[in-house]
Amino acid sequence: MALLSGFGRSELVFAFGAQSFSLLPGLPGSYLRNAYYRMTLQKCSPTSRIEFGVCFAHPQATVGNGVFIGSNCILGRTKIGDRTQIGSAVQILSGGKQHKRAADGKIQGAEKGVFESVSIGADCWIGAAAIVMADVGEGSTIGAGSVVVHPIPAGCVAVGSPARVIRGGNE
Repeated sequence: MALLSGFGRSELVFAFGAQSFSLLPGLPGSYLRNAYYRMTLQKCSPTSRIEFGVCFAHPQATVGNGVFIGSNCILGRTKIGDRTQIGSAVQILSGGKQHKRAADGKIQGAEKGVFESVSIGADCWIGAAAIVMADVGEGSTIGAGSVVVHPIPAGCVAVGSPARVIRGGNE
């Protein structure tokens, strides 16, 4: 499948493989997902663990060493730092400008949008069901269910919708 996708260069074939491999259960599925992503993403460490239901939407992503990605996550163009832990059902979007509206107010397709790379620093914890649309600094924690729409500085704890810093940073 990696060869058919041109090792990630054909996004349509890449998406088929990513969705297919996301459905393989258990430890064998985790190893096969990691192997597929190692061959198709910009970078994916062999020491990372990618659980059931995880799907990268674009091959323009990197996964650092010792990363854990919990089940049922959807990940866009993201850079995930070493040792970061991502809870289940997290969505890391390719920024917050993927869909624009025309002058008449009608929604336009993703081809009119802007896809950005969202960076998650090393040693972060992203709680279950969080939605991340902006960078998260190294060593930060994002509470479960939080929605990150603005960058979070390094070493902070941020919670809520929209996420706000409750500890660290400029307390």
